[in-house]
Amino acid sequence: MATDSGHYFSARPATELRLKEISVNLAGRDIVATTAGGVFSPNQVDAGTQVLLAKTPPPPSGGDLLDVGCGWGPISLALALLSPDATVWAVDVNERALDLVRTNAAHLGLGNVNAVLPDDVPEGMRFATIWSNPPIRVGKDELHGLLLRWLPRLEPGSDAWLVVQRNLGSDSLHRWLESSLAPEFEVTRQATDKGYRVLRARLQG
Repeated sequence: MATDSGHYFSARPATELRLKEISVNLAGRDIVATTAGGVFSPNQVDAGTQVLLAKTPPPPSGGDLLDVGCGWGPISLALALLSPDATVWAVDVNERALDLVRTNAAHLGLGNVNAVLPDDVPEGMRFATIWSNPPIRVGKDELHGLLLRWLPRLEPGSDAWLVVQRNLGSDSLHRWLESSLAPEFEVTRQATDKGYRVLRARLQG
């Protein structure tokens, strides 16, 4: 999950900002997205995100939806296209990534996307779903802290959908989620494709 330059989980990438346009398909639409170095997967929709988008059921039609670690925005944009009456929160620590999400949402006329730093999400907000290709390479402790911060903010009876590469510890993460979130959550493997697992964590209603 490395970029072509810099660490995508840095707040302010040190690399020079060089915008590029790429053609991608999101939510069944062919679009042109703006990306740049210093963010995750700037040249295409990465394989893990493709698996998540292909294997996850349609999101709720309304409410607040969350993309944790949004990068330049493929998951957030797909959520906004699929659920135009919902509010999508695109969260990342990388400010360049957030700027790109805003640019892409504006280009697509998506006024329902809020691209914000984690601390700018209103306290007490609950989410109808969470979709994430989480930043595995930040390290186990930071990853676990990130998931423990956001998953409990689901609405009761709602699901988080996480895609993780099998070779980067998807099965051990599955076991950790089960042990750390029980009994409030049920964690299952939803799908396996192209070396990735899609995990579903449901907050019991």
